[in-house]
Amino acid sequence: MDTFWTIVVILVILWLLGFSLGLVGSLIHILLVAAIIVILIRIIQGRKPL
Repeated sequence: MDTFWTIVVILVILWLLGFSLGLVGSLIHILLVAAIIVILIRIIQGRKPL
């Protein structure tokens, strides 16, 4: 579970950098949207989201 949170923190930092500086912003946005969709699907199916 620690690895998951490390990846989440890194993605959020990269997203903020991309959003503010324009560095690979679209890729990070796509990854974040994909992660949110996967979590929502797992919640809808009744599994633990993480």
